Amino acid sequence: MRLLLVVVALLLAGCGSGATTAAPTYNAADVMFLQMLIPQNQQGIDVVRLAKDRPLPASLKELASAIEVTQQSEIDDMKRWLRDWGQPETMDMDPHAHAGHGGMKMTAPDLVGALKTASDADFTRKFLDVLSGQQQGAVELAQAENGTGGGVNTQARDLARRVIESRSAEVGQLLNFKA
Repeated sequence: MRLLLVVVALLLAGCGSGATTAAPTYNAADVMFLQMLIPQNQQGIDVVRLAKDRPLPASLKELASAIEVTQQSEIDDMKRWLRDWGQPETMDMDPHAHAGHGGMKMTAPDLVGALKTASDADFTRKFLDVLSGQQQGAVELAQAENGTGGGVNTQARDLARRVIESRSAEVGQLLNFKA
């Protein structure tokens, strides 16, 4: 019996020595953030592409082009991270599954549809409205990622910080066009 106790004590001691528990590299909040931001970014790209053949100020076309490049680069990074984590790129389509990030922040399809069919005379105003709201939605998603109970992945949290900064600046620029 004494030998059994010694063996058990040695086994238990061995379990704790040298074995370290690594902190998780990502959590469910990180995965949800990326899965929600991918379609949100894709919708932003779709919206800014509508401006290519419309009569807009050159500076607004440049901003739209920069948004497209930035958001596509982010999508590529996010998809790669999810693949590396063994997670699906698409999210759970149950709207209640996204409550932790404040729900989906997509622009209503009817607003995008109205933008597609807007006359050239109305396009600029509608474009500014739709794109401002769309970019603000990305800020709200990113704030949830970096808030309490949010993500733990350094890359995802850094992306969220950059989204907050860049999209907030873009909304400011868009509002200046309205003035």
